[in-house]
Amino acid sequence: MTAAKNKIKTFKTIQSEVESTNRVALSVDCVIFGFDENKLKVLLIRSDLKQYQGQWSLLGDLVQPNEGLDEAAYRILKQRTGLNDVFLEQVHTFGEVDRHPASRVVTVAYCSLINIQHHKLKILDNELHWHDVDSVSEMAFDHKKIFET
Repeated sequence: MTAAKNKIKTFKTIQSEVESTNRVALSVDCVIFGFDENKLKVLLIRSDLKQYQGQWSLLGDLVQPNEGLDEAAYRILKQRTGLNDVFLEQVHTFGEVDRHPASRVVTVAYCSLINIQHHKLKILDNELHWHDVDSVSEMAFDHKKIFET
């Protein structure tokens, strides 16, 4: 079991990170679509946040102070999946005041479409799983809204 699997985040941890960035944090969420045998799927990860533990979520994280949005998106994708040869496109920004339960967090959504057979996932931390897009129901945070946009 890796150290990342053992670390459970709390709202206090996230609040501390947000307060050190002028009380508004910036995050990136990646919506990775894939084709598998003519079926459209989306890649989801089990949430590592205590309140949403076990629920599916998009691949996301806070943007670090020393990185740009694109850098953050590719870092998140590589850290969570091992993928580094995927094109990501910035598609939408979500800035509702209460979209994140810990504090004010604005997120920028990135999207990609890949052939699942040509991209081998390396599960580096939490559980990753491809879901049929038609079967996605409840998700952590406002990720269902992001996914549907």
